[in-house]
Amino acid sequence: MNAKPTLPALARSGIRHLWRNWLRPLALPLLLVASAKSAFADINYVPTGSMQPTILPGDVVFINKLAYDLRVPFTFARVACWSDPARGDIVVCFSPADGTRFVKRVIGLPGDTVEVRNDVLFLNGTRQDYATLPEEITRNLADAERATSTFARETLTRATGTRPHAVMTQPGRPALRSFGPVTVPPGSYFMMGDHRSNSHDSRFFGCVARREIIGEAKAVVVSGDLDRRLRPRFGRFFTALD
Repeated sequence: MNAKPTLPALARSGIRHLWRNWLRPLALPLLLVASAKSAFADINYVPTGSMQPTILPGDVVFINKLAYDLRVPFTFARVACWSDPARGDIVVCFSPADGTRFVKRVIGLPGDTVEVRNDVLFLNGTRQDYATLPEEITRNLADAERATSTFARETLTRATGTRPHAVMTQPGRPALRSFGPVTVPPGSYFMMGDHRSNSHDSRFFGCVARREIIGEAKAVVVSGDLDRRLRPRFGRFFTALD
């Protein structure tokens, strides 16, 4: 008379069945997807308002990890490098303070002198240009936030022209309104958020090393309003970032 299988034997048989029929067929596709996310392209959910009004809390942005270089998946080792971040680029990088992954704008390049005077940015001693920001750019902000904020279109000088983008401040909010001047060290970049009164950036944790910049944020993929139970902001779906 044959003995009944024991519970450990049944468990081992079930694990083998699960691996053979479900996990093993998926292992290679999952590895390929993970490698592509690590080296080629990815998405990044933005939970805070540090990049308002350009990027809103609840936006999911597309990251081009091939914008500057090609890296070995799951590492910082570069196989090839064809360009470096430019002033005004929106990038995904890691904080030198605690390794937190965040989205910020490149303000200062290696060798640049960065200074902020009463919320006005100076690069290499030159005041950057400011103009009125069209109202439609801030239409997704809460009425109370728009009423207490000052908006402008800041234009950064670049080697290949200029890069205009939106910035905002909240005059009634405690914030670091003057900073520097500081010189960006070789191989590093100075990052700032577009919401200058609500951004933990290089003014607080210092410059970011080139190897910690993993890609460029190019577009909003989808967006949900966190104050309205993730109500979709359809007008922001698949829109390019300035």
